[in-house]
Amino acid sequence: MKDFNFYAPTEVVFGKQSEEQVAQLVKRYGGKKVLIHYGGKSAKRSGLLDKMEALLKEAGIPYVMLGGVVPNPRLSLVREGIELCRKEQVDFILAVGGGSVIDSAKAIGYGVPYEGDVWDFWLGKDAPKACLPIGAVLTIPAAGSEMSNSCVISNEETGLKLGINSNLCRCRFCIMNPERTFTLPPYQTAAGATDIMMHTMERYFTVHEDMTLTDGIAEALMRTVKDCVFDVLRDPEDYRARAQIMWAGSLSHNDLTECGTCKDFATHKLEHELSAMFDVTHGAGLAAIWSSWARFVLPGHESRFARFAVNVMGVDNDFTNPERTALKGIEAMEQFYHAIGMPVGVKELIGRTLTDDEIKELARKASRDGKLKLGNIRVLERPDMEEVFRLANF
Repeated sequence: MKDFNFYAPTEVVFGKQSEEQVAQLVKRYGGKKVLIHYGGKSAKRSGLLDKMEALLKEAGIPYVMLGGVVPNPRLSLVREGIELCRKEQVDFILAVGGGSVIDSAKAIGYGVPYEGDVWDFWLGKDAPKACLPIGAVLTIPAAGSEMSNSCVISNEETGLKLGINSNLCRCRFCIMNPERTFTLPPYQTAAGATDIMMHTMERYFTVHEDMTLTDGIAEALMRTVKDCVFDVLRDPEDYRARAQIMWAGSLSHNDLTECGTCKDFATHKLEHELSAMFDVTHGAGLAAIWSSWARFVLPGHESRFARFAVNVMGVDNDFTNPERTALKGIEAMEQFYHAIGMPVGVKELIGRTLTDDEIKELARKASRDGKLKLGNIRVLERPDMEEVFRLANF
């Protein structure tokens, strides 16, 4: 067991009509002028944006708006948001949407008080020292950004998709109404469930195998999401199942399932390069890579993968052969991905296989020209990253 600190300061307001509390929450956390940050047409079409405006107006809180966030949120919009906040003297950011919107809001929050270029933080040239306070009205359960210290941004000029972590950007509050997820398309629902499970899987597959309580929480979370995603794909307005998935998304990435262990996140880092190069849906990209990564790192860690196979995927335990049990668990995960419409290889993801040059470029970027290693259960160097991409290239 590893020593740990657990810090989860975000106030969660969960349930039906919870968005009605937005104005009082903004005031509670010091907001006097707000940037409402959002994505595309769905927030407007659903009536949620109109409701946010009406509630802020009624409470006498002035605001400005900036939409246009897309999946794999862009640095160019972040820079636009920074300038808008400075011009309008915004002191609070309200993110209305999913993880991409929240990450974009966090990046804007970092940039407003910073005198240099906000991208400096992602390049490691400087570290954030301040961030505007942020609140979130969650509409897409997936990324867990509403309770995490993570912020991932894509620089469309350089093709880099990078993440940074700092407690400064943690949301002051998050409003979660599962009813707001009823209209999510099946593919987005499935990709979100994949991302949620992966946030815990990348903490579960670790060299620390003696934190039984954390393992039990992680296994229950993964089983719950795995079961509930089928319920919502059958009935998109299944409130109970939507609520389970929404709450799991937050718990999966607020570090609860990391207490006493050590996260890996190699699959996430490898997928970032895929989504940066091909602009694919993040959850789908994770599914396309995971089983190849799992088979690559399996030797020496059969017991951990066998436990996952039995306790999460429901595989019968072959006590005489942990490797066989582990491999059956990986296969069961692939079957699950296919059952919910997710890919298990790159060709399914982008419609073709990668060229050798593309594989080398993906590994070059993921390894920062060979200077960066990834992972924990098995540390990946640049040639290892190439091999994982090759294994997934079907």
